[in-house]
Amino acid sequence: MTSLMPRSFVFPEFVRMLEGGWPFGDHHALRIEDFYEDGKYVLRAELPGMDPDKDIRIALQGNEMTVTAERTVETHDKRHSEFTYGQFARTVRLPAGAVPDEIAATYVNGILEVTVPVKPEDKAKQIEVKIGT
Repeated sequence: MTSLMPRSFVFPEFVRMLEGGWPFGDHHALRIEDFYEDGKYVLRAELPGMDPDKDIRIALQGNEMTVTAERTVETHDKRHSEFTYGQFARTVRLPAGAVPDEIAATYVNGILEVTVPVKPEDKAKQIEVKIGT
């Protein structure tokens, strides 16, 4: 059914909240994807319009990596805005065997890509059980 009243007229913030999924789904302002490729764990984050030198930080603590970004409000008279401003952060647990000293990050066309080399896991070693006398 089509509404005759424009969406933006009726509770615009409430409509925007429902479109974002909250509280009904898993919604994050900093959207990511992660996968394994060529022996590396790869994390990609959508961060359009960011300055990687000023707005993006990557931190490691233990086996967790946190990507933090901040988009500041531009000062002009807005009639309407669906942009999200403020600080965004996502934390992921690094896989077993991750080599933190070799992590690399690039930012191209609004996409942050972090690659983490992963050592192959050692194969389980069988221990012979001897019968004692």
